[in-house]
Amino acid sequence: MKCVLITGATGNVGLEVVRALHRRGDVKIRAAVRDVAQSATAFHDLPNVQLVPFDFGDAASQTAALAGCDSLFLLRPPQLTDTFGDLINRAKQAGVGHIVFLSVQGAEHSRFIPHHKTEKLLKACGVPYTLLRPAYFMQNFTTTLRADLVQRRRIFLPAGRARFALIDVRDVGRVAAVVLAEPGPRHQGQAYTLTARHRLNFQQMADQLSQGLGTKITYESPSPWRFFWTEKREGVAPGFILVLLLLHYLPRFSAAPPLTQTVQEITGQLPIEFPQFVADNRAQLLGLASPP
Repeated sequence: MKCVLITGATGNVGLEVVRALHRRGDVKIRAAVRDVAQSATAFHDLPNVQLVPFDFGDAASQTAALAGCDSLFLLRPPQLTDTFGDLINRAKQAGVGHIVFLSVQGAEHSRFIPHHKTEKLLKACGVPYTLLRPAYFMQNFTTTLRADLVQRRRIFLPAGRARFALIDVRDVGRVAAVVLAEPGPRHQGQAYTLTARHRLNFQQMADQLSQGLGTKITYESPSPWRFFWTEKREGVAPGFILVLLLLHYLPRFSAAPPLTQTVQEITGQLPIEFPQFVADNRAQLLGLASPP
């Protein structure tokens, strides 16, 4: 049975990859976590998942976790800018035969982001790879954007009327599970952009949130300077504010991102659309329940 190591296994995407692989039941799953004891509760309903200690800054933990693995799901934690050249080399030395990297939509054109550099390293490393390039995560509303939504019933982002391609992380997990588990070379050397079927601007998202939540959600698009200082006064780290500006302000000056049918082509299922995401996460979005 193929053995797959999932990095970032307790995060939004990593946990969905683990869950999707667990539903398949045809692979041995290793979930890479910083602390096995503290992470156990996140996997209480996934009894066949093996938790292994793993630290992106600790070579020994990486070598131990990779031993005997056939495939690696590589996810870059947001706080790291590392391009993971050393980790990729360790995976190669361990005999890993396939690396699936969670990149971002448009990474091939964005030379200034770490994902672009990691993609180049993978293409040159000699290990078969697959690049997953997801669009804007719907789950941003249950994580980084949730506080404003719950406390002020608003979306406060300098995105203007820019339209965004979206994706639910559950669909990313389903695609990743197929790519990691399927035998043969079908997915090797491929780059898959993952989107839902419709683009939305943030006013349209606010309207759909209002309808799905039964309460008015407003959208305000401040200037970059006002956004920066508002977020800074609220205690957000300057580096992360710049990331938010990169994600939301620059698209105003770019063409609308493309949509793909890749989710359906790989999984056989239509991708989740934004109204369904809102319905499935209604309690969290209203502040009636905490994110898992």
